[in-house]
Amino acid sequence: MRTTPASVPRHRGRLRRKIEDVPRYSIVVPFHNEEENVTKLYDRVKDVMEHVNASFEMVFVDDGSRDRTYRLLEEIAAVDSRVLLVKLRRNFGQTSALAAGFDHSSGEYVLAMDGDLQHDPNEIPTFLAKLEEGYDVVSGWRAQRGDNMVMRRIPSRIANWLMAKLSGVDIHDFGTTFKAYRREVIHNIPLYGEMHRFIPALASWYGASICEIPISNPAREAGQSHYGISRTFRVFFDLLTIRFLLKYMTRPLHFFGSIGALAMVSGGGIATWLLIYKLISGHAVAGEHAPWFIIAGVLILAGIQLIGVGLLGELQVRHFFTQTQRTPYTVDRVVRMKPSEESLLH
Repeated sequence: MRTTPASVPRHRGRLRRKIEDVPRYSIVVPFHNEEENVTKLYDRVKDVMEHVNASFEMVFVDDGSRDRTYRLLEEIAAVDSRVLLVKLRRNFGQTSALAAGFDHSSGEYVLAMDGDLQHDPNEIPTFLAKLEEGYDVVSGWRAQRGDNMVMRRIPSRIANWLMAKLSGVDIHDFGTTFKAYRREVIHNIPLYGEMHRFIPALASWYGASICEIPISNPAREAGQSHYGISRTFRVFFDLLTIRFLLKYMTRPLHFFGSIGALAMVSGGGIATWLLIYKLISGHAVAGEHAPWFIIAGVLILAGIQLIGVGLLGELQVRHFFTQTQRTPYTVDRVVRMKPSEESLLH
């Protein structure tokens, strides 16, 4: 079994393998304290993918689990060379875990799903078929959800409706991880924070074609959910971020500059009126119209600052497009068994 320490240099963490070894499909699954579900999920995914007439790999990411999840994954990687195991140094969150999986995947098509068995592996071929039809992103839609109505379903419907309106992407379910992508699309999308649920919206900015298919939403078989009502509130803040990114990602000065210019014009107009009034009447403007005097000064200063923020944003955009190769996670080790070792076990 081959273990790659985190200290070994590599380009964005991707494995350097020969072209003939590159699989057609990569199944990316992040795990966090899922020891009761690891083996079951592996068996089900393997059974499904072995009936797909194409090469594949399974990229399992351990997101800082504190139970036996990593040990079980390591045992699986020790007997199956199609399994690539990525262990993160701590719990970075689902978005970062997915980013690690995407960066280490090699397939032409990449499918992501949760590790809690609430995504049915039997539905994987449907996703892959849609990709083969030519779509760039295939998103799952939990049409019949079994979650709590007040705590999960209603907030989710509101958030999905807002996301569809703000992004212009007409799909029903942005939140599910169960999605499939063309490799070139997913590797063009920078993931950080909790942006994984908004990948279709970000992909649309790059001109990706997107479709949606209904999926089942079975109840969790074992373990506890890692999501609560607090995540819903974070989603609403992320909506504002996404709206800004989609409209002003490459031109932040258009947003801050417009507001700044309006503030400067307003402040300048008030200041001009006060100056004319003083010249005509000869009265002490600072004493008679002190509030307006202060408002004019604040508006002018605020306008200058906003334009400055917009210019800094333009510099950040330039920095972004220079591809700094930074990642939102730190890898502890990468484990994959060599095919020669697998043949010795048999």
